[in-house]
Amino acid sequence: MNEELIPVAYVISNIVAVIMLACSWKYPNISRLLYSALFGWACYANTHAAIQTPHYYLEYAQYAFIGFYVKFINGFFEEHITAVVISIAVCQLAIALSMWLRGFLFRMGAVGAIVFLISIAPLGIGSAFPCTLIMAGGLLLLLRRKVVGFLIHDLLVRGKSEESTELL
Repeated sequence: MNEELIPVAYVISNIVAVIMLACSWKYPNISRLLYSALFGWACYANTHAAIQTPHYYLEYAQYAFIGFYVKFINGFFEEHITAVVISIAVCQLAIALSMWLRGFLFRMGAVGAIVFLISIAPLGIGSAFPCTLIMAGGLLLLLRRKVVGFLIHDLLVRGKSEESTELL
Protein backbone atom coordinates (compact mmCIF):
# COMPACT_ATOMS: atom_id res chain seq x y z
CA MET A 1 0.00 0.00 0.00
CA ASN A 2 1.14 3.54 -0.69
CA GLU A 3 2.79 4.73 2.55
CA GLU A 4 1.11 8.15 2.27
CA LEU A 5 -2.37 6.61 2.16
CA ILE A 6 -1.95 4.43 5.26
CA PRO A 7 -2.90 7.13 7.82
CA VAL A 8 -5.94 8.16 5.74
CA ALA A 9 -7.09 4.57 5.28
CA TYR A 10 -6.51 3.92 8.99
CA VAL A 11 -8.69 6.84 10.11
CA ILE A 12 -11.44 6.10 7.59
CA SER A 13 -11.50 2.40 8.54
CA ASN A 14 -11.88 3.18 12.22
CA ILE A 15 -14.61 5.79 11.59
CA VAL A 16 -16.51 3.24 9.49
CA ALA A 17 -16.07 0.64 12.26
CA VAL A 18 -17.60 3.00 14.84
CA ILE A 19 -20.51 3.76 12.48
CA MET A 20 -21.07 0.02 11.98
CA LEU A 21 -21.01 -0.53 15.75
CA ALA A 22 -23.57 2.25 16.24
CA CYS A 23 -25.76 0.80 13.50
CA SER A 24 -25.58 -2.61 15.17
CA TRP A 25 -26.98 -1.01 18.30
CA LYS A 26 -29.67 1.22 16.78
CA TYR A 27 -30.34 -0.08 13.24
CA PRO A 28 -29.50 -3.80 13.07
CA ASN A 29 -30.86 -4.32 9.55
CA ILE A 30 -28.74 -1.52 8.15
CA SER A 31 -25.79 -2.97 10.05
CA ARG A 32 -26.35 -6.39 8.50
CA LEU A 33 -26.45 -4.74 5.08
CA LEU A 34 -23.17 -2.93 5.82
CA TYR A 35 -21.45 -6.10 7.03
CA SER A 36 -22.67 -7.95 3.95
CA ALA A 37 -21.30 -5.19 1.70
CA LEU A 38 -17.98 -5.12 3.60
CA PHE A 39 -17.39 -8.87 3.37
CA GLY A 40 -18.65 -9.01 -0.24
CA TRP A 41 -16.22 -6.26 -1.20
CA ALA A 42 -13.41 -7.99 0.73
CA CYS A 43 -14.12 -11.23 -1.16
CA TYR A 44 -13.84 -9.45 -4.50
CA ALA A 45 -10.78 -7.37 -3.55
CA ASN A 46 -8.90 -10.33 -2.08
CA THR A 47 -9.69 -12.62 -5.01
CA HIS A 48 -8.55 -10.00 -7.48
CA ALA A 49 -5.37 -9.18 -5.54
CA ALA A 50 -4.54 -12.87 -4.91
CA ILE A 51 -4.59 -13.50 -8.64
CA GLN A 52 -3.08 -10.24 -9.93
CA THR A 53 -0.61 -9.19 -7.20
CA PRO A 54 -0.22 -11.95 -4.59
CA HIS A 55 3.13 -10.59 -3.35
CA TYR A 56 1.22 -7.57 -1.98
CA TYR A 57 0.13 -9.67 1.03
CA LEU A 58 3.73 -10.17 2.16
CA GLU A 59 3.80 -6.50 3.24
CA TYR A 60 1.53 -7.36 6.16
CA ALA A 61 4.47 -9.04 7.94
CA GLN A 62 6.02 -5.63 8.63
CA TYR A 63 2.91 -4.51 10.52
CA ALA A 64 2.26 -7.65 12.57
CA PHE A 65 2.98 -7.33 16.26
CA ILE A 66 2.97 -11.06 17.06
CA GLY A 67 5.99 -13.09 15.97
CA PHE A 68 3.87 -16.07 14.93
CA TYR A 69 2.13 -13.93 12.31
CA VAL A 70 5.43 -12.71 10.89
CA LYS A 71 6.78 -16.28 10.70
CA PHE A 72 3.56 -17.56 9.11
CA ILE A 73 3.45 -14.78 6.49
CA ASN A 74 7.12 -15.20 5.60
CA GLY A 75 6.90 -19.00 5.66
CA PHE A 76 3.94 -21.16 4.65
CA PHE A 77 1.83 -18.24 3.49
CA GLU A 78 4.54 -16.90 1.16
CA GLU A 79 4.64 -20.25 -0.63
CA HIS A 80 0.83 -20.54 -0.91
CA ILE A 81 -0.46 -16.97 -1.07
CA THR A 82 -3.05 -17.37 -3.80
CA ALA A 83 -4.56 -20.57 -2.38
CA VAL A 84 -4.75 -19.20 1.17
CA VAL A 85 -6.18 -15.83 0.16
CA ILE A 86 -8.78 -17.33 -2.17
CA SER A 87 -9.81 -19.71 0.63
CA ILE A 88 -10.25 -16.68 2.88
CA ALA A 89 -12.21 -14.91 0.13
CA VAL A 90 -14.61 -17.86 -0.14
CA CYS A 91 -15.22 -17.61 3.60
CA GLN A 92 -15.76 -13.85 3.24
CA LEU A 93 -18.38 -14.53 0.57
CA ALA A 94 -20.11 -17.01 2.89
CA ILE A 95 -20.13 -14.37 5.64
CA ALA A 96 -21.54 -11.75 3.25
CA LEU A 97 -24.34 -14.10 2.24
CA SER A 98 -25.04 -15.17 5.83
CA MET A 99 -25.92 -11.59 6.77
CA TRP A 100 -28.99 -11.95 4.54
CA LEU A 101 -30.11 -15.15 6.26
CA ARG A 102 -31.59 -15.94 9.66
CA GLY A 103 -31.23 -18.40 12.46
CA PHE A 104 -28.33 -20.85 12.51
CA LEU A 105 -26.83 -19.71 9.19
CA PHE A 106 -26.83 -16.07 10.23
CA ARG A 107 -25.31 -16.92 13.61
CA MET A 108 -22.58 -19.09 12.08
CA GLY A 109 -21.70 -16.35 9.60
CA ALA A 110 -21.56 -13.75 12.38
CA VAL A 111 -19.40 -16.03 14.55
CA GLY A 112 -17.12 -16.72 11.58
CA ALA A 113 -16.82 -12.98 10.95
CA ILE A 114 -16.01 -12.30 14.60
CA VAL A 115 -13.31 -15.00 14.62
CA PHE A 116 -11.86 -13.64 11.37
CA LEU A 117 -11.86 -10.02 12.56
CA ILE A 118 -10.21 -10.90 15.86
CA SER A 119 -7.69 -13.10 14.04
CA ILE A 120 -6.47 -10.29 11.81
CA ALA A 121 -6.23 -7.74 14.63
CA PRO A 122 -2.55 -8.68 15.35
CA LEU A 123 -1.68 -7.36 11.88
CA GLY A 124 -1.71 -3.97 13.61
CA ILE A 125 -2.00 -1.01 11.30
CA GLY A 126 -2.24 -3.51 8.41
CA SER A 127 -5.72 -4.38 9.69
CA ALA A 128 -6.40 -0.81 10.92
CA PHE A 129 -6.27 -1.99 14.53
CA PRO A 130 -8.54 -1.55 16.54
CA CYS A 131 -10.99 -1.32 13.63
CA THR A 132 -11.51 -5.07 13.38
CA LEU A 133 -12.17 -5.40 17.11
CA ILE A 134 -14.78 -2.63 16.94
CA MET A 135 -16.46 -4.39 14.00
CA ALA A 136 -16.37 -7.69 15.90
CA GLY A 137 -18.14 -5.89 18.75
CA GLY A 138 -20.85 -4.76 16.34
CA LEU A 139 -21.37 -8.33 15.16
CA LEU A 140 -21.57 -9.47 18.78
CA LEU A 141 -24.37 -6.95 19.32
CA LEU A 142 -26.18 -8.37 16.29
CA LEU A 143 -25.88 -11.87 17.72
CA ARG A 144 -27.57 -10.71 20.91
CA ARG A 145 -30.70 -9.53 19.06
CA LYS A 146 -33.88 -11.48 19.88
CA VAL A 147 -35.36 -11.38 16.37
CA VAL A 148 -33.21 -11.92 13.31
CA GLY A 149 -35.25 -12.67 10.18
CA PHE A 150 -34.28 -12.79 6.54
CA LEU A 151 -32.74 -9.40 5.81
CA ILE A 152 -34.65 -8.78 2.58
CA HIS A 153 -37.94 -9.40 4.41
CA ASP A 154 -36.93 -7.20 7.32
CA LEU A 155 -35.89 -4.35 5.03
CA LEU A 156 -38.83 -4.47 2.63
CA VAL A 157 -41.76 -5.72 4.71
CA ARG A 158 -41.15 -4.86 8.35
CA GLY A 159 -39.21 -1.70 7.69
CA LYS A 160 -37.18 0.39 10.05
CA SER A 161 -40.12 1.26 12.30
CA GLU A 162 -40.39 -2.30 13.60
CA GLU A 163 -36.68 -2.83 14.21
CA SER A 164 -36.06 -4.26 17.61
CA THR A 165 -33.52 -2.50 19.77
CA GLU A 166 -34.07 -5.05 22.50
CA LEU A 167 -31.11 -7.19 23.41
CA LEU A 168 -31.09 -10.61 25.02
